[in-house]
Amino acid sequence: MTIIEPSSEETVPEGFQRSDRGPFSSYNGPLYNKDTADGRVHGFRVLKRHCNGHGILHGGMMMAFMDGVLAHAVWEKVGGSILTLRMNSDFVAIGRPNDWVEGRADVTKVAKSVVYVRGALSVGHRTIMKANGVFKVMRRRARRD
Repeated sequence: MTIIEPSSEETVPEGFQRSDRGPFSSYNGPLYNKDTADGRVHGFRVLKRHCNGHGILHGGMMMAFMDGVLAHAVWEKVGGSILTLRMNSDFVAIGRPNDWVEGRADVTKVAKSVVYVRGALSVGHRTIMKANGVFKVMRRRARRD
């Protein structure tokens, strides 16, 4: 199987725009997103650098991508600074080179200082990962002089 390394937007499904989430995600990307009536969809094309020694999508890449998917859903709900407290992941199936992976998430509960969220990664109609997360909502502290 030939593994492609995209050099243009032609390898990205219609409607997706490049996402700049900072140095870590830029290095591990490219990552994309698009807004739909059902919320934001995140995506990336599985490249050679996203694969493990067996030539399949690395679980660490899936987890890092899912953390961003979950965090974005929380950020849209509450705004401001948030931190991941916990993320539980279930690997359901494998991703292969050249697959287009999409991620979606929904906030399930907003408490005083934490937010609960769940999400899934899929390739087409096939779920490859499910996750639940808990995020801390950071409040600005008054400065003490």
